Amino acid sequence: MSSSPELNVIIRDYLDSDFEEVVRLWQPLGLGSAQRGDTLEVIRQTIDLGGKFLVMETRLEGKIIGTSWMTIDGRRNYLHHFGIKEEYQGRGLGKMLLNASLDFARERGLQLKIEVHRENKRALDLYTSHGFKYLGDYDVYIIRDI
Repeated sequence: MSSSPELNVIIRDYLDSDFEEVVRLWQPLGLGSAQRGDTLEVIRQTIDLGGKFLVMETRLEGKIIGTSWMTIDGRRNYLHHFGIKEEYQGRGLGKMLLNASLDFARERGLQLKIEVHRENKRALDLYTSHGFKYLGDYDVYIIRDI
């Protein structure tokens, strides 16, 4: 667990009891939903397979204001659902959460990959300032209902 007394937040491991609050955080940020396969069972499974799910919460209220969900395929770490609640953005909290995520990736010694919308300038600036490089002009495809 890491903390920032000046910003009055902590970063800790996800607990199953966080699920409903996490889903409420993701909705306005456009990060996840059950329709996308973001269920309690899937989160548990990815953690059991060696992944990590970090939550950032306010120290006083215990309110979750950010998430970073990392999965592993044996070759890479994948960073999913990384975001900070809108009213808390612009305070350096994203940097703090990203650094905690990078620490996990370094411990595993695997590459770290993230997909981000081209229009999300704030996120792109954060990721590139931490060493992420543009992978190329790939189109990403998915089948959600197999």
